[in-house]
Amino acid sequence: MLNATASAPLSELMAIYPTRTTENIAKLELREGPRGKGHHFTRHHGPHHHPKHDQATPHPVPHSSIQQRTLSVRQDGGYESFVIGGFNQPTTSSLSTSAATIIPSSICPGNDGIVFQSVSGITYQTVCGLNFEDNIMPFLSVDSFESCIQKCDAYNYDNHRVECVAALFVPSRINNEDDCYLKSSVDNSSPNEGTVVGAVRYKVAQSASFTAVTTVATTSQVQPSSSTSAVSSISSASLSEVKTSYASPSSNSTTISQSSSAAAQTLSQPTIPQPSTAPQPGATFGLGKSIVVPQVGGSKLHGPSENRPTSQYIEFEHPDGYQLPQSLLQVGVNGDLTTNYDISPQTGVLEVNENTQSILAPLREVPHLSRDGGRGGFVNGQHLFTFCDSGSYSTTTFAQDGDFLAFVSSSVAVDVGMNGLAGNPIFLQDGIGEWSDNVGRQRGFAPMTQGEQAYNIVMQGKGQRYAVWPESSIIPLDGKRGLIYAPIIYDNVNMVTKAAVFTYTGATLLEITAGGRGGPIANRTVRKLFNQDEVEWGCAGGLRSWGPSGYGGDDGKVYVFGAVSGGLLLGRTTPDAAADRDSYEYWTGSSWSNSMPSSTSAAYFLKAPIMDVDVFYSPRHLTFIAVYLTIYADNVFYYRYLKADTAILPPFAPGGDKNSDYVENLLKYEWSDEQVLYKAKPGLGGKYIYSGGVHLGYFGSNDISNGGSRILLSWTAPTGKEPSTVTSEYQIITAEVNLA
Repeated sequence: MLNATASAPLSELMAIYPTRTTENIAKLELREGPRGKGHHFTRHHGPHHHPKHDQATPHPVPHSSIQQRTLSVRQDGGYESFVIGGFNQPTTSSLSTSAATIIPSSICPGNDGIVFQSVSGITYQTVCGLNFEDNIMPFLSVDSFESCIQKCDAYNYDNHRVECVAALFVPSRINNEDDCYLKSSVDNSSPNEGTVVGAVRYKVAQSASFTAVTTVATTSQVQPSSSTSAVSSISSASLSEVKTSYASPSSNSTTISQSSSAAAQTLSQPTIPQPSTAPQPGATFGLGKSIVVPQVGGSKLHGPSENRPTSQYIEFEHPDGYQLPQSLLQVGVNGDLTTNYDISPQTGVLEVNENTQSILAPLREVPHLSRDGGRGGFVNGQHLFTFCDSGSYSTTTFAQDGDFLAFVSSSVAVDVGMNGLAGNPIFLQDGIGEWSDNVGRQRGFAPMTQGEQAYNIVMQGKGQRYAVWPESSIIPLDGKRGLIYAPIIYDNVNMVTKAAVFTYTGATLLEITAGGRGGPIANRTVRKLFNQDEVEWGCAGGLRSWGPSGYGGDDGKVYVFGAVSGGLLLGRTTPDAAADRDSYEYWTGSSWSNSMPSSTSAAYFLKAPIMDVDVFYSPRHLTFIAVYLTIYADNVFYYRYLKADTAILPPFAPGGDKNSDYVENLLKYEWSDEQVLYKAKPGLGGKYIYSGGVHLGYFGSNDISNGGSRILLSWTAPTGKEPSTVTSEYQIITAEVNLA
């Protein structure tokens, strides 16, 4: 990669330095001001024409099942609803960290193996002096061992599945930062020289490879306290030891359970309760036969996000790059560079596993990142932010700008700390596997073909490159994977005037997984799915229609939007055939057809001058809601709701038709008039915002996608600053809206 100083703006550098890529062509213009209704491509969406078929191999999706749900009815300020739950759901009050502080030394090092219940009713077992390698969150600062366990329970509750299986507390740091560590696995354990007090979910501990002394507290030995947690009142003098391994708990063991008062503990025998591990999220549905009209109830600006890069990378000798013959290094789009070459091993996020764990090395310095775009979604318990053009720089301070290191056309980060839950700016962390070297050059998120990458390496300095831009929200595929239909762009910059022409050359399909230490991974399941002369299917996003098995299942449909000048067209396929272009069918205005419509089609399911859009089902309102920015660059998020005659229920909800596809209601009813959801301020540079979207699922059970009313919005705001400055060229800003 070419080194340079950071004097040029990112919009110019993106033409000079590499990324990831594509194929065929279609010219569209980039406008600096408000965009009109013309048929053109910008960095944030577009349209197009008609087909040519590439062969795309279907990508199989493994079967997933859904567990039995419990149903309960509740009322909240007159709003009556019923709940489909997935596992033990702690209340907001039980997740507070205000419980009485315990003395961790009374547990460790002498009392390894205590079985107890957290305030949320989850059974844990203490572990002393061990560390586990797999973190799921950045280190936290709490006031007690008990608070650390509550953080683990809260993390699982907010993410609707068990991702945190252990909480480690370091009492020696009780008055400092980073004394609580949440862990996603206990497979890789190692002794810790310091005093570490750990709690492992009991069911996980049973299946773990290590053994320990299990100690169970009895009622006669536990004194009631003001704390709501049984563990808070356990001391070394109040323990009765029962020798057992995690793999085979004693049939004579006893446990602590909680009464409804939460302060008194009672004895239950003879077995230890098993924590629930339902993988799918629950949802709260409104009661009644009519839809509930959504109304804005308030909003709060969180502010610009902050990058918190990881401090390690995978150190290995990179393979030599592929070299193209001179005949292919020409200005202009060559579709063969996308379709005729394998995926480049120099691109894409690396996985931290048993093979790469031993070659982790520290970054020499913390890189500064400046990046464009910023959509994302919820994948396997993590909230992802995906970016388009991303530049990395040496460490940047207010006194010293950074030096330019490298440029890629996509990157990804995970929300760490979940600060948005409290209305604060979010922290974004790039994974270990995203770094290419010890100074923080990035490999990029969306993999490129060897042809695309080799072209970029040679031609980037002349102003030409290929890019893959993940510019829409992630469409859930099942409980652990998501999809992004990413446009493949050819960028041609006049090196004298710096004017850039972006050409849409087709779209590829990225299958997203998350949860590993290396960071979220994009698997490019097909080199090119849709062609340049076709509607840009999926590039504006889509939505998942869950089948009778419910959230996280493998039945139902995947719907994709086709953005054209007048609004959105609609296509769909099955989850197991998303990578097979021949599996798609398209709405013609009166029926579904295997024939793809052209970009001149007026078979809109949503008619609006849309730039960025999310369409989703709201269980609270029993209808669909569309949130979007328009091409008029007015910095306003608008919303509409589907004016259905009756309440819309998914097939997995009580009262829902198991043979129906509830997303088809988008084609049956009219949308409401456009209303203002949120008015954002222009960026620091005074220009309009873009890449606006909804991060569904962020607020857990309080999120609008799960029956709550809270919505997390994010957008990109140009700053007018250089990318090498602390402020960066772009800011990713978040806010929340209450849509009651």
